[in-house]
Amino acid sequence: MKENPLLLTLVKYILPEEIFQYFEITKIEEHGKELHIYLDENPDKPDCYSEYNLSSKGFHSEVTIKDFPIRNKAAILHVRRRRWLVEDTEKVVSREWNLMAEGTRYTKGFATFLKGLIGYLPDTQSFP
Repeated sequence: MKENPLLLTLVKYILPEEIFQYFEITKIEEHGKELHIYLDENPDKPDCYSEYNLSSKGFHSEVTIKDFPIRNKAAILHVRRRRWLVEDTEKVVSREWNLMAEGTRYTKGFATFLKGLIGYLPDTQSFP
């Protein structure tokens, strides 16, 4: 994605803007009526641990999040957050980010849209 600035500009209008502060798109796959977008957290150390000696310890388990459909295809974000080891304490830490609406697997914007459109969030509560 980084090698084509025009494509990156277009994608920034489609995906939640928080994505581009913390994540890099690593892969995009189309499976039937679904578009799967894979994101890895950037290797930047968390600001709150800038004074500590940290080493990268890979990624947490992948989390999937539903976002606005793109061209009539469900958009599924596959997000992997980095894990860091504080070498002095052996404590594993991660950057805090808040992309999902509370209690859901939807992005905040998509959850707000659905709740305004139909009055509830599918898959999270029963019909009114």
